[in-house]
Amino acid sequence: MKRCVRTLVLSLAVPLLAAGCDSTTTIGPENELEVTSATDSFQFQVSALETVTEVLTYTWQNTGPQATIDISEAITSGSAMLTLTDPDGTVVYQEDIRDDSDGTTMEGVAGSWTIRVELVEVTGTFNFRAQRTT
Repeated sequence: MKRCVRTLVLSLAVPLLAAGCDSTTTIGPENELEVTSATDSFQFQVSALETVTEVLTYTWQNTGPQATIDISEAITSGSAMLTLTDPDGTVVYQEDIRDDSDGTTMEGVAGSWTIRVELVEVTGTFNFRAQRTT
């Protein structure tokens, strides 16, 4: 009988120990996250990421139908997806930040755009800027 109890206790403890071994983290004060969202100009900067997994979403006012994207990155592992969506829900830009894909979004609708940054086990530093095209 004691043997069954021990087996039950061990079978419950192993999944808990495995769950405690997850090495991913979220952005904290040590990462010095800076976000500036002004009409027609959005800036994002974060540093010293260590296996960070997190999704960040922002609303940005763009008075034009397009934006230029300028990325600078030093990401050593993981993926960091940047997605911009116009007020109609149309994806006008979607790239992995590691590709360092500067450029111009597709044409969309002026208004409240959504900027989504999806980090999956990212290690490194990066920043980007979105500005209304003139």
